[in-house]
Amino acid sequence: MATTLWKQLLLNAIDSNANLKHSSFFQLATVGSNGRPANRTVVFRGFEEGSDKIQINTDCRSRKIDDIRHCPFSEICWYFTSSWEQFRFNGRIEIIDGSNFDPDKVQKREKAWFASSLRSRAQYLGPSPGLPCINEESSKESSIDPTKGPVDAFCLLLLDPEQIDYLNLKSNKRLIFRSEQSDERGKCWLTEEINP
Repeated sequence: MATTLWKQLLLNAIDSNANLKHSSFFQLATVGSNGRPANRTVVFRGFEEGSDKIQINTDCRSRKIDDIRHCPFSEICWYFTSSWEQFRFNGRIEIIDGSNFDPDKVQKREKAWFASSLRSRAQYLGPSPGLPCINEESSKESSIDPTKGPVDAFCLLLLDPEQIDYLNLKSNKRLIFRSEQSDERGKCWLTEEINP
């Protein structure tokens, strides 16, 4: 699979900002069942192998899961402070949780689980996010067996980009990338330069 221009721009931005720890974080916006937007910071976990889909790990008990089930469309905003580049990804999110028995998706979820650090995995053993703390026991770190697969609370999200808005503030250049489904080739991308 050939690397698309937007993906190469993103990989270059990730590489040129790699010395900044915060460069692997971006904001994910969803729409709740009440019609209101919700925004939070999440961690980039790479691309799904052989595709343009962006991987995000999350707790299936978090509010973002309810938001995505209500409306699977989301937007990511990712700003790279060293290179002055902003990427906005608009697309549909797929949820892969423990209730999915498709062998390919089970494998993707397991691969994402084992690619995470033990500390990150241990967070999924804690109490449900967003609920009041009941006692001090709930805030203690739980230990996790490094050889066991994903716990029930672990969920993999895959954002399939449909449009990318790229802005480079150093060069004052802005590009829009729009996906178009092509029967024989799958997804293809159209690029348009627009005013910043």
